Amino acid sequence: YEINLLELIKKRRARIGYSFKKDEIEKSILHRVHSLFNRAIGKWKEDVQLWLSHVAFCKQWNAKHQLSKVFSSMLAIHPNKPELWIMAAKWEMETQLSSESARHLFLRALRFHPECPKLYQEYFRMELMHAEKQRREKKEFERAKMDLREFNYSEEILGGEMARIIYREAAQKIKGVEFHLAVLSIANLFDFTQDLQKEILESLQTKYADSPLMWDYMARRELELGSLQSTEHTTKQMKVSEMTQREERCCAVFEEAVRAVATEDMWKCYITFCLERYNRKTNSEELKQKRLERTLSVFNKAQESSLLAETLYKQWLQLLLESNCFERATEVAEAATKRFSLSVETWQMRLQVLIQLKSGDVTQCFEEAVKRVKSKGTLPLWTLWVEWSEGTNSKEDTEALYQRSYWTYRSGGYKKVKRIFTSLCENRPFSLDFFRKMIQIEKEQESCKVLHLREYYERALREFGSTDSDLWLDYIKEELNHPQGKPENCGSIHWRAMKMLQGDLVEDFVSKYTLLQTGHL
Repeated sequence: YEINLLELIKKRRARIGYSFKKDEIEKSILHRVHSLFNRAIGKWKEDVQLWLSHVAFCKQWNAKHQLSKVFSSMLAIHPNKPELWIMAAKWEMETQLSSESARHLFLRALRFHPECPKLYQEYFRMELMHAEKQRREKKEFERAKMDLREFNYSEEILGGEMARIIYREAAQKIKGVEFHLAVLSIANLFDFTQDLQKEILESLQTKYADSPLMWDYMARRELELGSLQSTEHTTKQMKVSEMTQREERCCAVFEEAVRAVATEDMWKCYITFCLERYNRKTNSEELKQKRLERTLSVFNKAQESSLLAETLYKQWLQLLLESNCFERATEVAEAATKRFSLSVETWQMRLQVLIQLKSGDVTQCFEEAVKRVKSKGTLPLWTLWVEWSEGTNSKEDTEALYQRSYWTYRSGGYKKVKRIFTSLCENRPFSLDFFRKMIQIEKEQESCKVLHLREYYERALREFGSTDSDLWLDYIKEELNHPQGKPENCGSIHWRAMKMLQGDLVEDFVSKYTLLQTGHL
């Protein structure tokens, strides 16, 4: 309420340009809000979100003195959360412009979290920002021809030596290529860190020569090296030629990488790079064609090495189909199922390719798929098969396929039967027997649920309610005889049957319903 009141007063003052007694009114409300936050925090010290709300309020109303106290108290109670230390240090550095206070907070934080990568990264960034700030100041003073001796600038700090010390200390404690790459990306943001970047790169190449991430970084780095300066005389053809050369340098590094680190992950990095370059928009058909040829070539090499990940086959097939390489797409899909013969997703992928190409081998491939995968997780295959059959084969063939898929799952237990029923009934089966079998299976269960029976009857009646009077009578019997049934529903079922049945079936239903009521049916 108090915060909303403050916002309202602020808006009204801005609208009418009225500032009378501004200090007296706003200060008293601000004081009350801070008091309320302090009382709440006193009760619920462990609630970090409450602390952060107080921090946000202080920032919004520029309460710097109060915010300093809030950070101090919060860190004393929650020293185990590195993100809070980083938040406090950033505020000191960016808002208070106090690099010394920020450095002090980072050093305190590292006593609690000596192996936290994020803390080291932000501390590293802060020292480089401080060095850049001092370099700018020095340049301005030199431009103004001021005496620099009284400012006492340290050449080591100006050169980023503090950041180098932080990196070396962190590198001893934190293992993993990700940290080194993160630090390197931070150093790349500053134009005076060439020596530091060189040191980090050498460390990367020495310690992580077998890491795909390291090779991926080194290869992509070639894109940014040696680019042409954009001038009025730079033609479109020159730009295309330069981009081609840079991409070829990247690929040369990747080729070296897959020889040195022959793993699926390394090939994945290489292929991902090629796909990214291929998907980039370009007005040059020549460049696009080169990228396509390069990408397809890398896919082929990875497959020949038996190191192409299962997930990448789908992208390869999409690329082949887009390029109208239909015969090659069929071969690749077959190779994928040979290598990952137990994978449902891979068989689905191959089948979808054959269906899209309207191949005559679809049925044979379906047979092979359900045979290889067996009953484990074949539901998506059966569903795809039935959907394809409905659009291609006769009703009789599709019905036979329904029955086959149904009985395949029948031996797998009630849960599997229910799953395939739920999946296939959405495809509008053609036979009432399909529903009656599911109803019978439900009734065979120890805990037969009337809700499930109602669902099956309702689905069946949507398809066959106008042509089968016995189905309505069976539904009424279930409501009358099932322990959980509701006999009061029989009236509405009877009324619906009378409205839905056609011709002589109405008389047949009335006769049988009368016999049921008198106990003769």
